[in-house]
Amino acid sequence: MTTDVHRRPQRRLGRLELAALRGVMVREVVNFSSFWKASTFSSTVDPTIYLLAFGFGFGSLVSTVGGYDYIDFVGTGIVATTVLFSGAFPAMYGTFIKSEFQHTYDAILAAPVDVEELVTGEALWIGGRTGVYGCVPMLVAMVFGLNPSWGMLLVPFIAALAGFGWATAGILIAARAKAIESFSYWQSGLLTPMFLVAGTFFPLDQLPQWAQVAGNFNPLFHCVQLVRHAAFGFVGWADVGHLAFLIGFALICWRLAIRMMEKRLIL
Repeated sequence: MTTDVHRRPQRRLGRLELAALRGVMVREVVNFSSFWKASTFSSTVDPTIYLLAFGFGFGSLVSTVGGYDYIDFVGTGIVATTVLFSGAFPAMYGTFIKSEFQHTYDAILAAPVDVEELVTGEALWIGGRTGVYGCVPMLVAMVFGLNPSWGMLLVPFIAALAGFGWATAGILIAARAKAIESFSYWQSGLLTPMFLVAGTFFPLDQLPQWAQVAGNFNPLFHCVQLVRHAAFGFVGWADVGHLAFLIGFALICWRLAIRMMEKRLIL
């Protein structure tokens, strides 16, 4: 009797088993301990530079935007930059390197871990880091006058949710990439425009109508709105809509990332 060596292994009955998720995340924590200083530096200093440059650069020309002091407006909006830097980019490059160059995923999948648990564990870890890093620009803004509020306690969770979505999006991009150089197309053609048109540095209602409509489909915009309203006061059902969009974005990217990584890693 012949055996098909390329047959896809059957999924275990238990999905997203806690032990498997914990194993993936513990490995990521241990690995992160060797480069946490460089990662933390880039994920926190870059957004802070944006905050200081735009907050005090444009802030010297524009005192208020949308009813907020400009430094407060940028300080709450720059979370989008942190989510992008800390969520999508590490997931894109980390996934590609570990799957194509280091073959780390081959070793992990040899253990009782499937692709679903692998993708979920990595995205949860990146999302958790993003939740922490997302607080840094607001803490800096507080030094320069942003008044603290109880709603700001929700910012780590908002950033973590958005970070999970962008981590799975980054994994999805990496799963589709044929070469690491192709990430330049995604960065310049998609991620950078989405970051600029997210309501971070200026309100979307000042843009043409088509740009406003497109902005409403931008996950970074919904992250910015939730963070801004957490800091200055929620506005009811609109924030429920922002939250629902982020959850939907995360769920869709999560399932697509799992499917594409299964195709890439399993013959």
